[in-house]
Amino acid sequence: MERQAPLFVKVDEYKDVLDIVDLVKNKLGEAKSKISEITELKNQEDSELEIWSNELSDIERKIDFIDQTLLEPENV
Repeated sequence: MERQAPLFVKVDEYKDVLDIVDLVKNKLGEAKSKISEITELKNQEDSELEIWSNELSDIERKIDFIDQTLLEPENV
């Protein structure tokens, strides 16, 4: 195994790196929060679309019933 020499970093550069890491963590948290919000909106949208689809199917059944009723010959 190759032995590695210790690595020295200036304290001010080390603090800068820590600040950058904290910034990245905060941005990741914000991104996760936004993804969560978008997912919730998508779920609401899917629910609304399902309701609309069901209402359209109901209207279609009613129209079909009216159409069949109008086309039936009268009992004379």
